[in-house]
Amino acid sequence: MQVATRWIIAKLRNRRFFSLPELNAAIRECLVTLNDRVSRHLGASRRTLFDATDRSALKPLPTAPYVYAEWKQCKAGLDYHVEVEKHYYSVPHALLRETLWARVTARTIELFHQGHRVAVHVRSSSNRRHTTVSEHMPSSHRRYADWTLERIHRRANEIGPKTSALIEIILRERTHPEQGFRATIGILRHATSFGHERLEAACGRALDIGARSYTSVTSILKNNLDRQRAATATDGPAIVHPNIRGPRYFN
Repeated sequence: MQVATRWIIAKLRNRRFFSLPELNAAIRECLVTLNDRVSRHLGASRRTLFDATDRSALKPLPTAPYVYAEWKQCKAGLDYHVEVEKHYYSVPHALLRETLWARVTARTIELFHQGHRVAVHVRSSSNRRHTTVSEHMPSSHRRYADWTLERIHRRANEIGPKTSALIEIILRERTHPEQGFRATIGILRHATSFGHERLEAACGRALDIGARSYTSVTSILKNNLDRQRAATATDGPAIVHPNIRGPRYFN
C-alpha cells in the first residue's frame, strides 16, 4: 500500500488541481493503471490476481447496517415483565419466572427464550414504568402462580390500613393491575424482614410524602425513617426576632 501511495504521489506531483473531485478522478485513473500493471515478481497484475483468488470468496454486504448491542440475562417476574435498564418490558405470560436474554440496542429491546425471539419493544427511557403488549397478557388477567389480586389485598389488610391503602393506590394507578404486582409483592415481603408494625409505619410515611413505589418504602425502612416522627407544620413564623419584619410592616 505504501508503494502504491508513493507511486501515485510521484505521478501527480507536478499537476495542479482546483477541486477535490478533480483530484479524486486523477487518483482513480492512477489506480486503474496501477492495478492493470503486470508485476515482475508474480507475472500477473493485481486485478488478475484479485479476480482469480479473492473475488469468488467475497460475500455480499449485509442488508442492514451494523448496530451495536449489549446482552443481559434477566428473569420474568410474576407480572410477566422483565427489567432492562430500570424499565419493565412484557413477555408472553407463559414465560413468567423463566430466564431470558435481552438484546439491548439504542432503540430496541429484543427478548429471547431458549434461542427464540419472543418479544420486541421500542426502548424506553422512563424509569420504573411498564411497556406492555396486550397479546402477552393472559386471558384471565388474574392468576399468576400462587399470587392473585385477592391474595395481595388480603395480605395488605392483615398488616394494616395504611399498607392496604398504599397497595390499593399502586394497583389503581397502573394501566393494568398486574403491572403493580412486582412493587406490591415486594412491599408485602418486607413484613418478614422488618415486621408488620414497621412496614405499616413505613407505608404511612410513604402516603404522607406521596411516594408510590417499592423503592421508596424500602428506602424508608432501611434508613429507619418509619421510626421518626414527621415534622408538623406551624401557623406562626419559624423565627421570632425584633429585627425580622412581619406583614404589618408594609401596611
